[in-house]
Amino acid sequence: MDLILWRHAEAIEPDGDEMDMHRRLTPRGEKQAMRVAAWLDRQLPDGARVWASPAKRSQQTAEALGRKFKTSELIRPDASVEQLLELAQWPQGRGCVLVIGHQPTLGQALVNLLGLQVSDFPVKKGSVWWLRYRERETGDRIVVMTVQSPEFL
Repeated sequence: MDLILWRHAEAIEPDGDEMDMHRRLTPRGEKQAMRVAAWLDRQLPDGARVWASPAKRSQQTAEALGRKFKTSELIRPDASVEQLLELAQWPQGRGCVLVIGHQPTLGQALVNLLGLQVSDFPVKKGSVWWLRYRERETGDRIVVMTVQSPEFL
């Protein structure tokens, strides 16, 4: 199974009147989303399942991909790692799942999955982490297939 974690692109900073769920991408964020989406579209298998947080900035990031996607409350900004992994059906699921979400949940998921010995793991806005779960006779393994940042695409 492949699990791809995509942090939403750069969004406007919240002000006193703006609710977090309604924050939109900045013009730079729109460019980041388009750049990463173009790369992802070339890499993703046709049957990939795509999930996005209901937050406006994640929805806009998902829309840049130009593929059908579903929205889930399980990956909203205050979601837990357990909710994210449940939604993705990790690691028992089949195929490829792309999850477009938020910090700190994405960073915490990476700490959990990769067995990192850190308490905080920042994930850059707009970046993608592609993980693969492999069952082997010598033991199950999680392999980092690639990490991509909008600035390098």
